Amino acid sequence: MKLQEIQRVATITKEDFLNDFFKPQIPLVIENFNDGWAAHSKWNLEYMRQMAGDKIVPLYDDRPVHHDDGFNEPHAKMKMSEYIDLLKSKPTKYRIFLWNILKEVPALQKDFSIPDFGIRILKKVPMLFFGGENSHTFMHHDIDFANIFHFHFEGEKQCVLFPQSENKYLYRIPFSIITHEGIDFSNPNYEKWPALIKAHGFKTTLKHGEVLYMPEGYWHYMKYLSPGFSMSLRTLAHNPFNFLEAAYNIFLMRHVDVLMRKLKGQKWIEAKNKRAITRTNRII
Repeated sequence: MKLQEIQRVATITKEDFLNDFFKPQIPLVIENFNDGWAAHSKWNLEYMRQMAGDKIVPLYDDRPVHHDDGFNEPHAKMKMSEYIDLLKSKPTKYRIFLWNILKEVPALQKDFSIPDFGIRILKKVPMLFFGGENSHTFMHHDIDFANIFHFHFEGEKQCVLFPQSENKYLYRIPFSIITHEGIDFSNPNYEKWPALIKAHGFKTTLKHGEVLYMPEGYWHYMKYLSPGFSMSLRTLAHNPFNFLEAAYNIFLMRHVDVLMRKLKGQKWIEAKNKRAITRTNRII
């Protein structure tokens, strides 16, 4: 893979963000975002234990997709206090994924406000993501092709991004928003996945207080180098073609996949994985 470092700025004006990054759809890291958020000084794992310790949280790991799994169905559940104890005690594959803090812990909303980057951010879906040391997501893109502002708290997180233009090299799974789960994007095996050599993308490592802007439909792989968590704010897709792609994903593609899992079971999953490999390798 040919990965260039994501451009970094200390701060940025709304006008410069819109002209230099949003309009051309280029990722960016803002190192010293400061919108008067109390979250910057307060948010860490111990504060989350204090605010949400008794909440039962959904946990996900890196096991391959199985036909019995429901859409975004968690692999385990435990109290937030127990999960934080686990994060602090040893490496774990368990992650919290898409946890809506306004719904689960409304008191946290007093610690931040919706920033003004010049585009309309959806106010009702601020999502938290937690992970233990060496836990990671599969390479994926969001089903709604949103523009994403990813605010990181505590620890360090490795991020690898690709634009949609690199689809043909990423071993994309048909009727899905993930790439082949056998790929380790932090250390890819190019003999097994030769097309990845041709893929051009971006990389960075996020630290506490930094913000990663991910443009519409960007593929992203996240690996927690140490225990930590992030919050994502999002906008609707602005590009009309991406908006239509998002509608297709939500209203058709997802339901076709669910139906085929019911009809063909694990054979459907295996067929999709095989097709991703043969289709991608055919290109090279």
